[in-house]
Amino acid sequence: MSRTTCLVTAVAATLLLGACASTPPAARTPGAIAVDVPAIAHPAGETPQWWYRSGAARAAGSGAMDGKAKNVILFLGDGMSLTTVAAARIFEGQRNGNPGEENLLSWERFPATAFSKTYNTDSQTPDSAGTMTAITTGVKTHMGAIGVSAGTRSDCADSLNKGLLTWLQLADSAHMATGIVSTARLTHATPAATYAHSPERNWENDTDVPEAAKAAGCTDIAQQLLSTARYGRGPLVALGGGRGEFTTVEERDPEYDDKVGQRLDGRSLVTEWQQAHPQGAYVWNAKQLQAARNAPALLGLFEPDHMRYEIERKDDPSGEPSLAELTKAAINTLSRHKEGYVLMVEGARIDHANHSGNAYRALSDTVALSDAVRAAVEATSDQDTLIIVTADHSHTLNFVGYPARGNPILGKVKDKGGEDGVGGLDVARDGLGLPYTTLSYANGPGYTGATNQQPAGPKVYPHNPSSFDPATGRPDLSHVDTEHPDYMQEALVPTKSETHGGEDVGIWARGPGSKAIRGTMEQNTIYHMIVQATPRLRQRLCEAGTCDAKGVPVDLPTPKAFERKVDAN
Repeated sequence: MSRTTCLVTAVAATLLLGACASTPPAARTPGAIAVDVPAIAHPAGETPQWWYRSGAARAAGSGAMDGKAKNVILFLGDGMSLTTVAAARIFEGQRNGNPGEENLLSWERFPATAFSKTYNTDSQTPDSAGTMTAITTGVKTHMGAIGVSAGTRSDCADSLNKGLLTWLQLADSAHMATGIVSTARLTHATPAATYAHSPERNWENDTDVPEAAKAAGCTDIAQQLLSTARYGRGPLVALGGGRGEFTTVEERDPEYDDKVGQRLDGRSLVTEWQQAHPQGAYVWNAKQLQAARNAPALLGLFEPDHMRYEIERKDDPSGEPSLAELTKAAINTLSRHKEGYVLMVEGARIDHANHSGNAYRALSDTVALSDAVRAAVEATSDQDTLIIVTADHSHTLNFVGYPARGNPILGKVKDKGGEDGVGGLDVARDGLGLPYTTLSYANGPGYTGATNQQPAGPKVYPHNPSSFDPATGRPDLSHVDTEHPDYMQEALVPTKSETHGGEDVGIWARGPGSKAIRGTMEQNTIYHMIVQATPRLRQRLCEAGTCDAKGVPVDLPTPKAFERKVDAN
């Protein structure tokens, strides 16, 4: 065969292989509905309406309108980065006596997965308020915003006409039962974004709101939990921490004799809630929660501040329920309503532990969230209940080195000669000859230089420094128990609190409409996945005139239009 013949043959074969290997035209997604979205300049053209319509387009184009969900449960692992998920998966597996890598957390068995882009309108790396507002309203907003579109943080007057309707308020307006569960204060960013409207996440009780903001018409977040009943009945279940935000300085805490409430306005919001729900039950410990299982409405405030970390629940003097127990109690109450329900459950303290540079608490609380998701799966059917698990943002937790299979996830790295694998199993050494751990943080209070609270060297939880000295080198961890619950992983950059991370987080889903959840999506699209996959929610939006000719909710709803009509007589 001549050179020319060989060349022609080779070219023909290459073209043939290329033709065979090319990607065929994408098949149309079943149930997909096209929604036009205007082209804009970023970020100048990102209006609330644009965010809402673009999220609606992505959900409809993925087939979310095919969903027939009666109930929706959103689980939010606050600060639950993909690294946190991977490490917690191994942590749980090893706690059960296995190597760990083969393990899966409960939601990792869900059939639908996706990635969420978490940035705020004004920040690459977001906070929990702006991210949760995106999830609950379908509109991205600024860092610190609770239930309002982007504006100026702390500017009350600017925010008053920027309130956004949340899917919890929408569900209430549609006569569905609604619930909120969190291990944080119920007034904290994530739970607050389901029911409140404030440009500043820190306005949790009346003493937090500046006088100028009060004069302009802004109210604290705690009282908004009660006033959100204007959309229907308000949350029939609200379980979490934060007793101090709801009680006055004259009220002694029922659990701790040395504590009182924080409110100076004289309003006992617990008493007001009881008056509004005379058959309901207010509880503040595990036994009371169990005894109230038949109550038609539940308010549970289990700590003056945040609830305890999972590892610390055993130390609670009155008994504190687990996140799984709270979830089961919420489902038990809400599932009695034939119209269906929506429920938000937050594993809040994953975030707090990461901020504190303490991986043990972050991982154990992630496992507690997995237990809660498992409890919800067992209590519901994937035929009528859409369950979504996601995070609001990431953290700077690192998973590094070449630890051997089954190496303790909180331990020091042991390998067989690194990537080359040419030696026997032994403790890995850095360039200084010192051992190091598999998990570390890019920044945070685990920085090993001396601080005003602890000497140079490994740090012990809790550690809340206000000043740092430069580290002179890495500490020798040879005789340090890095698997101890109070060990704080080393941090490269000294910061008083470890920061959030800006990378994508995971979304996992099962149930009606979950097939639409795939690929990489803007975080505000999660709202649209929920409302489009739940006929009762999208019907209520269409009744208010926010849907296009195809029945897709594309226009930003006006909250006032969804409030109960009050009979003037």
